[in-house]
Amino acid sequence: MSDNYRSREERRRAMNDNKPEGKSQGKPKKKKKGGLFRKIVAAVLLIGIIGLIAGVGTFFAMISDAPKVDDSVLKNSFSSKVYANDGKTVVKEIGAQKRTYVQYDEIPQVVKNAFIATEDVRFYKHHGVDFYRIGGALMANFKDGFGAEGGSTITQQVVKNSFLSPKKTVKRKVQEMWLAYQLERKYSKQQILEMYLNKIYFASGEVYGIERAAEKFYGVKSVKDLTLDEAAMLAGLPKAPTTYNPVTNPENATKRRNTVLNLMAKNGFITQAEADKAKQVDVQAHLAKQTESTSKYDVFIDQVIEEVKKKTDADPFSAGLEIYTTLDTNAQDYVDDVMNNKVVNFPNDKFQAGLVVVDNETGGIQAIGGGRNRVSGGLNFATNMRRQPGSTIKPILDYGPAIENLKWSTGQPLKDEEYHYSNGTPIRNFGRNYKGWVSAREALGRSLNIPALKAFQATGADKAKEFATGLGLKLDEEDGEAYSESYSIGGFRTGVTPLQMAGAYSAFANEGMYNAPHTVTKVKFPDGTEIDLTPKPKRAMQDYTAFMMTDMMKSVVNESYGTARAVRTPGLEIAGKTGTSNFSAAEKQRYNIPDAGEKDVWFNGFTPNYTISVWTGYETAKDGYILSPNETGMAKNIFKHVITHISEGKPKGSFKQPDSVVERSVEKPTGKDLKRPSGSTPSSLITKEYFVRGTAPTKVSQTFVKKEKEEKKEDKKEDKKEKKDNKDVKPKITASYSGGAISVNWSASNAASDTTFTVTMSSPNGSEQLASGAGAGGKTISNPAPGATYSFTVTTNTGQSASSSVKVPDSSDQATEDNSTKPEDDGTTNDNQNEDNSNTDQNNGSDQGDDSSTQPDDNQNSNNGNNSGGNNSGNTDNNNNDSGNANDGNSGNNNNNNGGTTPPPADNGGSDSGSQTPQTPATPSTPSTPATPQQEPTTEN
Repeated sequence: MSDNYRSREERRRAMNDNKPEGKSQGKPKKKKKGGLFRKIVAAVLLIGIIGLIAGVGTFFAMISDAPKVDDSVLKNSFSSKVYANDGKTVVKEIGAQKRTYVQYDEIPQVVKNAFIATEDVRFYKHHGVDFYRIGGALMANFKDGFGAEGGSTITQQVVKNSFLSPKKTVKRKVQEMWLAYQLERKYSKQQILEMYLNKIYFASGEVYGIERAAEKFYGVKSVKDLTLDEAAMLAGLPKAPTTYNPVTNPENATKRRNTVLNLMAKNGFITQAEADKAKQVDVQAHLAKQTESTSKYDVFIDQVIEEVKKKTDADPFSAGLEIYTTLDTNAQDYVDDVMNNKVVNFPNDKFQAGLVVVDNETGGIQAIGGGRNRVSGGLNFATNMRRQPGSTIKPILDYGPAIENLKWSTGQPLKDEEYHYSNGTPIRNFGRNYKGWVSAREALGRSLNIPALKAFQATGADKAKEFATGLGLKLDEEDGEAYSESYSIGGFRTGVTPLQMAGAYSAFANEGMYNAPHTVTKVKFPDGTEIDLTPKPKRAMQDYTAFMMTDMMKSVVNESYGTARAVRTPGLEIAGKTGTSNFSAAEKQRYNIPDAGEKDVWFNGFTPNYTISVWTGYETAKDGYILSPNETGMAKNIFKHVITHISEGKPKGSFKQPDSVVERSVEKPTGKDLKRPSGSTPSSLITKEYFVRGTAPTKVSQTFVKKEKEEKKEDKKEDKKEKKDNKDVKPKITASYSGGAISVNWSASNAASDTTFTVTMSSPNGSEQLASGAGAGGKTISNPAPGATYSFTVTTNTGQSASSSVKVPDSSDQATEDNSTKPEDDGTTNDNQNEDNSNTDQNNGSDQGDDSSTQPDDNQNSNNGNNSGGNNSGNTDNNNNDSGNANDGNSGNNNNNNGGTTPPPADNGGSDSGSQTPQTPATPSTPSTPATPQQEPTTEN
């Protein structure tokens, strides 16, 4: 049986080996589907399990050191200490002394519903954490940015305010959620709501808890007495107690109250009709009169509390904090004295003021003047009151952006002229006049509106907005309107506060670095946690902008045209800007306010160390208006007193010029381009201005070079004309003897109005000056010496002269001798000189001269050698003035009387229109002699 196989196995093998190759040996096995997917799922599950384990581990690690839920902490409060800027002095300890605890059953349902609708509408449905709300908050934060909406329930808020630090970390949030869950397990919803309503902060002045808030705002004895509109208002306050305070911010408060009413109606707590009815109630209609006065440092500490709550979410009145502030007690005490009428004299009790003092380098607020006669929780005129800033906005919206973006110089030419806004509305200066071409420096110093608008237009609204935002002023966001050209002179709706303006101006003094003004530097929590709250400095502008704007604002104080000269203080370098705003036409008509009445008066000023913003005015238009010099100058007066006090004993410092700025001499603007002065530019028209390095002008002005050439050419013409005119001046002088006296008269033809004469006389007693001055004139020489010859010379300021002489007759020949005057040659030529300068005295006494300038024609009387009497019409007319000037009163007019004798002329003391020198003493004379024949004078020019 050799063919037999030893076993069945061998037989099977043999059979397989004998099968033909290539034939199928059966169907192949199919691969299992879904293997890769199962692997992915398994991997995900594994990662999930690992993540869950890690998450759970992380969660328990985070909550491991969470505080325990403590009943005493939930219902009791721990006071906080507030320190001054030295870090040691405790200025106040704030706590729960003004808190009234109220039980859940005593709180009306309308109040509970108002808060639940506003703060946590699913309060009765969740277990401490509302994941639906958290999801909504995450979506809002993703859409609008982190912090846009919170997801905390009322339970979480109780936990946060009672047990945790305000650090916004994942760990703190996890602990908050864990403790909220624990709190819900331990306490009922009613107990948690009761805790919440008794711990919540409502207003400055340590107003905590719903009972205390009801009493503070509405004067009710119990929270049970609150109406729907009042409950809605109180429910809206915790979100922002200062912003929505109905006492100080009624407009914002109304909006917030109406929002709460809408939420109550939306969530079914009230009907829409009830909501609408409550909206009709004036938000201030039921407010109680605020009478509680403030205590020391309360104004400053109110701002501290506001900052701590805003930046940390902690409750300063119950969290047991140590709060370190920037308060300078010396500065604050002095500011309080100012507000209390101990430093300046306010015009009346209703006149208000608000001021903020800021350290330029840090932005720390040193002192706050919140107002006069303030009550606790009342309007703070330094931090809450918003008013139009007037011209104090010009460095921020007009000239600052122009220097920053266009690199304008301090001398940038701007034409102050009749002008209008882009929409055609006219714009005017305060004085209703125009200055023509002025520099940017002078335009700011004079507070001109038209150049300010032109600067705003040159830069553009977007750049102006960007510049202002960098200085902490988000004007359009607060006003709800876009930047318009009226912003350039402070014409926007909501306004600004002294706190904001002090912060903005301090950046100019701090080389362009902006530090947000603040009162708190750090907060320490009971567990030892510290939070630094000091704002980080930001560059708001280039150093050249800061320096050049500062120098322009120094001109507001130092220059003769500056509007703030009153704040000049010896030893202090001060820069700043004034500003005023007006009432509307409706306000003027309603309250009978005169056109000159002003609504707000500001002064924002700074030294290298400190910035102070001061506002003055009245709370409402019905309280009054600013008109008197004491009122209009009060802001500057307050600034000067405060800056002087806080600067005592401290280094004064100075504003340092950066390397990016150069100073150059330029001609004062006469056109759109600045130019360097030429050698011909008058010194009075040369000024020094600052330029961004590389932008100073290089062209030399030719204005006065051309003028100088033209003036020289004109001077030559004038000189030539003057020489000709001087040559044409022909002086004349006459001298005659009659009645024992010599009459002298002088004049000149072609004389100008400024021609002057000097008259001298030569006599036996020597030479002397008779007269000197402008215009023609005359003199009388009484009692001359007999037989002597008197010579007279007149000289003009143009160099021409003329002479005349007369001989006094001796006593022996007075009756017969012809005494004639003879001309003397002065070396000049007179075109009008008579051909015959001497008059011949004929023996028969007949005068036949033809000099029409000295005697009338054809009117001679015959004189037969003796005085036969009669009417001698040949008398000399001494009014021999070619310029037409009469010489009344002089003795040269000889009138013959019928008696045949000529009386001596009256001595007028030499007074005449052409003489400016006293009458010379009379020449000694001999006793009077018989009358002599009249002598006819001879003139020589």
